[in-house]
Amino acid sequence: MTVPVPDRILTQHAVTGAWQSLALPLTDVAHGPELNGPGSLTGKLSPRLLSQNPTLVDPGTTLIYVESAGELRWGGIVWDVRTTGNDLFIEAASWSSYLQKRYDLDGNLGGRGPYTYTDRCKVLRDIWAYAQSIPDGDLGVTVDSTTSTSTVGTPAEPLKSLWWESRSLGDQADDLVSGEATPDYTCTVAWNTAKTAPIRRIRLGWPRLGARRTDLSFSSGVNIVEDPDVQLAGDEYAQVVIALGAGDGSAKRRAINAVRNGRLRLEHAVDYPETNGNDVLASRAAAERTWRQNLGTVDQITIRDTVAAPFGSWQVGDDVYTRVNNAWTDYTGWCRITGWTIQPQATGGPRAVISLKPASSYQYGGVT
Repeated sequence: MTVPVPDRILTQHAVTGAWQSLALPLTDVAHGPELNGPGSLTGKLSPRLLSQNPTLVDPGTTLIYVESAGELRWGGIVWDVRTTGNDLFIEAASWSSYLQKRYDLDGNLGGRGPYTYTDRCKVLRDIWAYAQSIPDGDLGVTVDSTTSTSTVGTPAEPLKSLWWESRSLGDQADDLVSGEATPDYTCTVAWNTAKTAPIRRIRLGWPRLGARRTDLSFSSGVNIVEDPDVQLAGDEYAQVVIALGAGDGSAKRRAINAVRNGRLRLEHAVDYPETNGNDVLASRAAAERTWRQNLGTVDQITIRDTVAAPFGSWQVGDDVYTRVNNAWTDYTGWCRITGWTIQPQATGGPRAVISLKPASSYQYGGVT
């Protein structure tokens, strides 16, 4: 599926829902989603246009959408508008970015907590329900009804949201999806059936979003159009991982995953303060060690639209077999898509900049 130049950039008032522009003349547009994050949009606008109609883009209260071929491809909130010379740059992020600007003013999400052996997906829904229950705070975001076996809280240490800690709702949501064997999410948008209103959604995945795609590939000389950077970072490398879990002092849970591979021993410690299960902690240590043993990974590629991986054919979380061959590296392996930005107006035609992680660092089954 070829991604055309956006038909329209639309803006909407976040509180009233009134449309501010149905055809914002934004140029140099780049937009895309992210795994366990909001994704982003950037673009350029004429300062003269905004000075004549300042309500077109009002940072912090304007929603912005990208529509192509009659379908909404991306939606989010404009957060930053700044001028540089004769250009005005716009930056936006999708729905979950809003939670970084909200706090629990009542404690335990307005009485929804504390939580004991509670599905992380439910707590994520409660965070959104609390945020959107406050006047002028309803973005109209729906969160999937997905359930998982990944839980938080114990009778001895229930998960609490304490108002005096002043942690943003976004940070609390990030904690729920930041570890191994936790749910995934991404932000999406689509028209309703009548194509009169956007449906803003947090899509949840358990045990993960995406799938292993044997029908797609990323390859040098086929659809990869620029030589990607290859990182050889010794300070990130480790073949010994110490995972620390719940508890204090000598009672703190600990799992060590180590291998000998003929290299100088390098260790890395990682903290999972809410993890009480030894099996879960061991799984996280193994996953972290596997990831940290990948020296010379490819983190980002730029591709064109080809039959090897047509634009629109992959999703956040998918694994795609990747081959990079150039003067610096011969890399092959399964890589997980953690996000991308589509550049529909790029010189030479639309292209996509795709962020990758080694697929071996992710679980394919649920861990209880």
